[in-house]
Amino acid sequence: MKPVVRIENVGKRYRIGALHPGYLTFRELVGGALAAPWRRLRRAGEDARTFWALRGVNLQVRQGELVGIIGHNGAGKSTLLKILSRITRPTTGEVEIFGRVGSLLEVGTGFHPDLTGRENVYLSGAILGMRRAEIARKFDEIVAFSELEKFIDTTVKFYSSGMYVRLAFSVAAHLEPEILIMDEVLAVGDAAFQQKCLDKMREVRRAGRTVFFVSHNLPAVTRLCRRVVLLERGQVVADGEPQEVVNRYLSAGWRTGALREWGGADAPGDAAARLRSVRVRDEAGETAAALDIRRPFRIEVSFDVLESGRVPVAVVELANEEGTVVFGTRETGGEWRGRGRPAGRYTSAVTIPGNLLAEGSLVAHVSLVSHAPAAALHAHAPNAVAFQVVDRAGGDYEGPLPGVVRPLLEWATRLDAGGG
Repeated sequence: MKPVVRIENVGKRYRIGALHPGYLTFRELVGGALAAPWRRLRRAGEDARTFWALRGVNLQVRQGELVGIIGHNGAGKSTLLKILSRITRPTTGEVEIFGRVGSLLEVGTGFHPDLTGRENVYLSGAILGMRRAEIARKFDEIVAFSELEKFIDTTVKFYSSGMYVRLAFSVAAHLEPEILIMDEVLAVGDAAFQQKCLDKMREVRRAGRTVFFVSHNLPAVTRLCRRVVLLERGQVVADGEPQEVVNRYLSAGWRTGALREWGGADAPGDAAARLRSVRVRDEAGETAAALDIRRPFRIEVSFDVLESGRVPVAVVELANEEGTVVFGTRETGGEWRGRGRPAGRYTSAVTIPGNLLAEGSLVAHVSLVSHAPAAALHAHAPNAVAFQVVDRAGGDYEGPLPGVVRPLLEWATRLDAGGG
């Protein structure tokens, strides 16, 4: 199948501290030509004040692909999308696009605060490339999606920020382009509206359209996309299966992945005990960085007891991306208490049940502690392993919900006699 987007050796250079428009006016072109000889004279000094947001990017995307683009802030994600959206042009290389492009880079672009919601739907739709007849045909659907029927004839300057972005996303979500480009659209609205956004993306994908999706919501990227591209310092460093690429991203961010090993004297610990490895295993026993929210998994901690007579036990604390500790757990077996553990290699494993953790990225802090014959902290390894919990199955119990845990609790509902 022929690619609908071809990106070949694309680079984008900015001059630090200077106005750098995407497309130049005629006056700017003439002024630039007259100033060219003087620029050549100070070329060496200017090179020191330039910054490459992208360099040597090569990608081919086929029809119907939903491609996730991830990377740390400043990696070049938004710059790449602006080039694809023809907002700015590349410094080097070329881009070929076959089909109508719809972009949602900044939710609310084109809204005027002194116009009503109804008027802004037509204005924003026109800016995004929709014809008036097309907007009129979809108007009721757009308003229903935003859930703002009561306020559609109110001036938007009286809208809350949540109402503002809901209406803006609703307009952009009802475009029908062959290629849809979205940057951080899941940052809008509450959990329920974010779920509607995800459902809309699935609908777009099922219609056979090509989607570029930039987000820091890694579980959503893993769940929605079949291909993920990782950018670092303006270059493509990984392109492939979502789980593998996201694991690499987590490993770079937290400097760890689903497996951490230490050797020799570098291992965290003291003369009594040292950590040797921490590993995340899925239900099948495989090392895994992406885990199904409904299935159990385990965290294994291997350590050496170097001094007989103590009882070092493993402690695991799970924290989310915001640094909030979800919970902590420690080995509770008492078979060694009172007589101490002989010197040797031990492996402790804790099983985390399915339907407990909320969807998201998690990191495990691991320690070794003793309570007998005296309390002691032998080892502490912050960010020992990192992984993500993903809701893959679909169904009624799906998507982001508030809270650091998401237990599947038992409910019972009865019809009360005489009710009604």
